[in-house]
Amino acid sequence: MSPAWLERAALHYLERYSASTEMLRRTLARRVQKRARARGEDPALFTDLVTTTVARAVSAGLVDDARFADTRLATLRRRGTSSRGVSAKLAAKGVPRDVVEAAMLAERDALPDGEAEAIEDQAARAYAKRRRLGPYRRPDQRAAHRDRDLAALARAGFAYDLARRVVDLEPDDMV
Repeated sequence: MSPAWLERAALHYLERYSASTEMLRRTLARRVQKRARARGEDPALFTDLVTTTVARAVSAGLVDDARFADTRLATLRRRGTSSRGVSAKLAAKGVPRDVVEAAMLAERDALPDGEAEAIEDQAARAYAKRRRLGPYRRPDQRAAHRDRDLAALARAGFAYDLARRVVDLEPDDMV
């Protein structure tokens, strides 16, 4: 296993996917482990090689946790993910907590003062629309499924007050 092979594997992965530093490290470690086992070698011997390859990708600008967090945050918000959900998903991808907090702060700062509080509201409405909850449910089923819809929004990480407001919206108020 050579540094050139590992670098090609990293470039191939980064051509296909946007990744955090930790995601790239995990992927390369998994590839090294698979190849080392096939060749009867010890994967621990290549740990430094993986670290060096990841460091080169970071220094070349191919991997940037802040850029990854910003783009992933925007994608998750459009899908209707709550702030808690965004934090959890980015943490699972290996993005450091301070980078996640900086991305969320930048998101709030980019909006005018009155709209910063509406981020979570817009995400909750998008989630409800995607899952057909509350006002997006058929009118004859809304009352019977109200508690279920509240629970779905709570599991998605939205506060009870916000979930109640979204579920109790009238179809005319959904702008």
